[in-house]
Amino acid sequence: MEQYVIKGGNPLVGDVEIAGAKNAALPILAAAAMTDETVYIENIPDVRDVNILLETMRGIGVAVKRNDRHSVMLNAGNVHNLIVEDEGSKKIRGSYYLLGAFLGKYKQTEVVLPGGCDIGCRAIDQHIKGFRALGAEVVIEHGLVKVRAQHLHGEHIYMDRVSVGATINIMMAAALADGMTIIENCAKEPHVVDVANFLNSCGANIKGAGTDVIRIRGVARLHGTEYTIIPDQIEAGTFMFAAAVTKGDVTVKNVIPKHLESVTAKLLEIGCEVEEADDCVRVVASKPPLHTQVRTLPYPGFPTDMQPQITVALALAKGTSIVTESIFENRFKYVDELTRMGAEIRVEGGDTAIIDGVAKYTGASITAPDLRGGAALVIAALAAEGFSTVEDIKYVERGYEDFHIKLQGLGAQIELVETDKDIQKFKLKVG
Repeated sequence: MEQYVIKGGNPLVGDVEIAGAKNAALPILAAAAMTDETVYIENIPDVRDVNILLETMRGIGVAVKRNDRHSVMLNAGNVHNLIVEDEGSKKIRGSYYLLGAFLGKYKQTEVVLPGGCDIGCRAIDQHIKGFRALGAEVVIEHGLVKVRAQHLHGEHIYMDRVSVGATINIMMAAALADGMTIIENCAKEPHVVDVANFLNSCGANIKGAGTDVIRIRGVARLHGTEYTIIPDQIEAGTFMFAAAVTKGDVTVKNVIPKHLESVTAKLLEIGCEVEEADDCVRVVASKPPLHTQVRTLPYPGFPTDMQPQITVALALAKGTSIVTESIFENRFKYVDELTRMGAEIRVEGGDTAIIDGVAKYTGASITAPDLRGGAALVIAALAAEGFSTVEDIKYVERGYEDFHIKLQGLGAQIELVETDKDIQKFKLKVG
């Protein structure tokens, strides 16, 4: 079983290149199947979720050609199966984007209920509401979401709550519906904008992505395109907080600084220096972090996907900090593991963490509970005194490309190992 072994105590120093955004790549790959023409996509991250989705698409007849590690050519002119229920698609959240894509293109599909990390209820009720408003019948049977429509028509849809997945799925289906669709109270995340830009490059007519109201005038068909995915703001934010936690000096490259504003604001608040340039951000942390309060919110608020990382930083701050999670109710599962390392955190009501800062972490054997919590625990181990092992790193590999290699490039003492013998060799090597 693969795991990370880490010796903490080294400040992270240097430059790190950020990959393409996983949360944009998944829906864009699904949307690429909405045309029968060839689509060329660059800057896709080489992570487990993306690779599983590509295999799923290949299995239903999409021609998938990896030009290199970070680019792919897709042609969905010969899709032979509209039932998506392979083992891979059960494990990832992104497979549900094929619902909106194929409902738009074929007016029918069946997709297995989505998997992903167990961070709380991620109901698909808003997706279903949107599909029905566009004229589709939706039923859930035998673990499959089945959608079918004689005819898709534009509609005015008000989202009961902000949902990234539902916004994207409705937007994809509406792109090939008759007439005008208006989505209100929609998600504004950068990857929502990226999907809209991709669809527009294929001939869709979508306006307002990134605002509270998206307007989609349906078109008869989409065509091929070439497109480059935006950088991953969550990977970038993770390395920014890694600098803060290890008292390091890290420049994250290939980023869009505007997408990182809420993260940058909190880093400044806890005492870090942050310098921005056109496509990079430098974080310098020369002293222990200051305490503060954080509430996760939909974009442009502080991201739920960055909540574990900032909690790891605040648990080393002098004084008491409060972190409130307003998106997912199971997002604090990593806290039990962090307390093994010496953190003093109590979770109240399932959505609030009260953090009394400690002077240091100490190494421990810990287990990643999910993608972002796992990455945060790795950061904690990098700052800890002594050795740590992190198990279940399959979660981390779902969303971070070459995570341990990039950390090694910043001076971290971390290795990917499989056996106790490997761990002993690492300990002998680094002393």
